[in-house]
Amino acid sequence: MTEPISQFEERKRDHIALALKKENEALGQTGLAEILLKHEALPELDFKDIEIKTTILGEVRQTPFLVSSMTAGHAASKGINTRIARACAVQGWLMGVGSQRRELFDSEAKDEWRLLRASAPTVKLLGNLGLTQAIYTSTDKIKELVDTLEAIAMIIHLNPLQESLQPEGTPNFRGGLKRLTELSRELSVPVVVKETGCGFSIGTLRKLKETGIAAVDVSGYGGTHWGRIEGQRSGNESVQAEASLSFSNWGVNTRDCLMAAAEVSSNYEVWASGGIRSGLDAAKTVALGAKAIGFAKPMLQAAMVGEDFLLKKMMVIEHEFKTALFCTGCQNPVEFFHKKVWKWQHQTT
Repeated sequence: MTEPISQFEERKRDHIALALKKENEALGQTGLAEILLKHEALPELDFKDIEIKTTILGEVRQTPFLVSSMTAGHAASKGINTRIARACAVQGWLMGVGSQRRELFDSEAKDEWRLLRASAPTVKLLGNLGLTQAIYTSTDKIKELVDTLEAIAMIIHLNPLQESLQPEGTPNFRGGLKRLTELSRELSVPVVVKETGCGFSIGTLRKLKETGIAAVDVSGYGGTHWGRIEGQRSGNESVQAEASLSFSNWGVNTRDCLMAAAEVSSNYEVWASGGIRSGLDAAKTVALGAKAIGFAKPMLQAAMVGEDFLLKKMMVIEHEFKTALFCTGCQNPVEFFHKKVWKWQHQTT
């Protein structure tokens, strides 16, 4: 399942340009606006005592944050990813790389990761491959992707809506659950299953309990919408472009995904992404059960300005998150979750 390199690169460039357009974002639709945190006027804490270290995938991390997987495999991605990697190393954030699909058919593609590693040797990276490619790729080859990156985990991303609307799409998902189970057993690193902006139903979250995966990144509706992006890429007169209009609001929002995960009592970590735009948004997801929180578009926008701007953006998010903990009287994320510090917007107490 290969394609010409020029076509691959063109698609990835299109994705970056279109992902930055406001009309391709389901702005304000995460469901988090209806979640309010309960203000504590007497927190009995000093702000300096707030601690945001979090155990993720069995290791204590400096923060609960990651830059979500975005782009890879083309000329522009190298500079973007290198800036993000250096910033993540400084701030102690995890970094999900863009799809490693190109490495399956181009041996030179791994040079991007050599450059990144040379620039940020201590950054903790998460590998990334689409489920369709994972189904048709040997475990040994996927192990190579992990080794090339020196990844601490492997993200397998699910994107059925995007694949069905993409002109070059590969909407072949039969056998996906079985393949996730195999990879969870056969890879030497944890497997993280991630949507790409359409979220998870409660039924799918239940099915994933049987696979042995380490985490689910819900990537709910409310952020960048790949159905809209692929519709725009398809051309105004195409079948996919017309069909995409019917699916421009398709998906399960981030809040509902997190609540569904809590209901199924998942045996995997739950991560939140999909329209998370601030440290306050992040805090709300932790209150609902998220262990890690991913940011994508805000990090891409900042990285395109420059590394210093990106670092400041990350520090602002961390300060907002700490402020949410402080103003609810909680010293760390674990206490914040167990203390039940949230209520519905129209709830009086």
